[in-house]
Amino acid sequence: MALLPRTARDFASAQYWERFFQQRGPRAFEWYGGYLELCAALHKYVRPRDKVLVVGCGNSELSEQMYDMGYQDIVNVDISEVVINQMRERNAHRRPKMSYLQMDILQMDFQDAQFQVVLDKGTLDAILVDEEEATLERVDRMFAEISRMLQVGGRYLCISLAQAHVVKKVVGYFSREGWMVRVHQVSGSDDGAAKQQFVLPVFVYVMTKFKKIPGSVLQILEICTEEQDKPVRVESAEQLVEAIKERQLYALLRSQLNKNPSASHVSLDLCDADAGKPRYTLHVVDSPSVKASRNNHFAIFIIPQGRETEWLFGTEAGRKQLAASAGFRRLIMVALHRDQHYKGMEGIQAELSGKVMELAPPGLPSQQQVPFLSVGGDIGVRTIQHRDTSAMSGEYLIEDVKGDNMCYFRRLIFLSNRNVVQSEARLLSSAAPRGQKKRKKDKKKQTSGSTEAPPESAGQAIDRSYLCCEHHKAMVAGLALLRNPELLPAAYGQWAATTSGKGCCCLRIPRAEQKQLYPLARARLSVLVIGLGGGSLPLFIHDYFCQSHVEAVEIDPSMLEVATRWFGFSQGDRMKVHISDGLDYVANLAAAAAPVRYNAVMFDVDSKDPTLGMSCPPPAFVEMAFLQKVRTILAPEGVFVVNLVCRDSLLKDSVMATLKEVFPLLYARRIEGEVNEILFCQPHPEGKLAAPELVEMGRTLERTLRRPGRAWDSSYILSDMLKAVEIV
Repeated sequence: MALLPRTARDFASAQYWERFFQQRGPRAFEWYGGYLELCAALHKYVRPRDKVLVVGCGNSELSEQMYDMGYQDIVNVDISEVVINQMRERNAHRRPKMSYLQMDILQMDFQDAQFQVVLDKGTLDAILVDEEEATLERVDRMFAEISRMLQVGGRYLCISLAQAHVVKKVVGYFSREGWMVRVHQVSGSDDGAAKQQFVLPVFVYVMTKFKKIPGSVLQILEICTEEQDKPVRVESAEQLVEAIKERQLYALLRSQLNKNPSASHVSLDLCDADAGKPRYTLHVVDSPSVKASRNNHFAIFIIPQGRETEWLFGTEAGRKQLAASAGFRRLIMVALHRDQHYKGMEGIQAELSGKVMELAPPGLPSQQQVPFLSVGGDIGVRTIQHRDTSAMSGEYLIEDVKGDNMCYFRRLIFLSNRNVVQSEARLLSSAAPRGQKKRKKDKKKQTSGSTEAPPESAGQAIDRSYLCCEHHKAMVAGLALLRNPELLPAAYGQWAATTSGKGCCCLRIPRAEQKQLYPLARARLSVLVIGLGGGSLPLFIHDYFCQSHVEAVEIDPSMLEVATRWFGFSQGDRMKVHISDGLDYVANLAAAAAPVRYNAVMFDVDSKDPTLGMSCPPPAFVEMAFLQKVRTILAPEGVFVVNLVCRDSLLKDSVMATLKEVFPLLYARRIEGEVNEILFCQPHPEGKLAAPELVEMGRTLERTLRRPGRAWDSSYILSDMLKAVEIV
């Protein structure tokens, strides 16, 4: 037997409700919860002495329960004669002061200003089923009747699921009338028995009637969620709708987790109630393969500040790996946001405990202690060193963060894409962020967050020997493909014997290996890098290929200032930066009567348009006509290196086909855990090398670069970078 309507419009039909209550009988039908769920809101706005009108009462027990709690001046109306007769019979003796009347709420037989409260539980939702003109006219008539019967200072309490079109209609009508509109989320409305009928949370609109002032357009709009002690003022109906929508999405997320926990991997933001900005991002990860025990149902992992972009924390695959290794059936990973301050692990736990427990898996034992975890037990350090705006790149900031083993890293972040590290460099161990030193002296008052450091922090030393980005390491490794005899210095054997041990160019090399060793580090390389960023890539080539000449092209003049001031970059005889559009710069070089020829051309330039399927390089840089210009300025046995970031598989296939048409020899190297793919392109296919040859060339190049007096990070192994290279 169908007790729910086939279409939403049936809710507005008197015939439907007559049929509904005849079929259902005297058993109560509680839309949107009963007295226990609603009493907290009712007690705020309904006084025992108030005269209350309940519109569309149905056979709900809410009026009866209110009567028994002392609210005895209650009049109930409904369009259904069947239900009115049922309710009169049920309450005639037990509740003699309460009345039930059959009445159409669009035209009621009450005097003006007769009531202090009008209570509506689901009736407005049943009428406002669409936004057609006839429906909106019916709602206007309903609101006009409610307004007429309420005294000034009276309240219209409307219990609703708060669909967007309903909220807009309520706000629009009563704001024009000069009323105050406040929206409460019903505490626990998306829990218990209520959620068996409705996944979405229940809200109460409280419209307070003020005396209308002619010409006044003041809107008073407020929202009070279940976590908040006091209402928060919002500026517009759109903001109110958005705030409600966030609560509804949260309830849907919880429902999704409970219905299908084995397939769950969802994320959501929790915002600062006052500022409205994201404060925490929660990633919910389930590990069905973990065997359940009493103590491994649920845990919360706090991602240290500044490390949310790392593969382990910033990708779905990484988070799954971490959750499985942690050994919990459900792990909530919490990322902390910039421009927010946190009072240590205990403060975060106090803030989050109530909210994250709502995301606990079904079957969590009662009174279960849920652990809060982190790396090393702390929440990390993030210090904002500088913040500015570029005319081309928008807002950006320079921040220092603490990584593993107490190392600190400096990062350039564009706030238009705040989850991507644009450039990164390691700080020398003696250059810990000065913004943190003072806090360490007073642990009792220590707070962690995005702190602004003093200007002198710009002078902290950058470790120029370390490439933070895996794709930069792979791009450097690609220089091992250079085999042009013109790059070899004359009388190599004599050079190796006379310069070894001087801390300048090369390790001491046995004569038996001299003919095999490839002295590229001593070669007179000319390298063109499109895209400067923090300058780490061109700086590394300049420092380690000690006779190289490096030119970098950067379209944004602000980035040259950033690289120089914050990332240890400097220009000199062998390092030049050109402020220009890379497209124009290459085109002008190619059009010259005698084009400059580079041994290596590198593209490490990103797109300013985040909506493109390919974010690096911009599409114009891989069009056929432009690639022909790149080939013109590339030496015959040179190498063209491209950092490709493309999430659109069809677009990527097209780019690869175009590249291969211009550069017949094409190698590809995927960066593990990232979208990046490094492409090594050469003009002549006859120079193709097998994988073992590539690895050996990488090993040889590394031996020439690792020389006395020059730091080298042991984690950087060029031959490993070339092991995974594939010929396309």
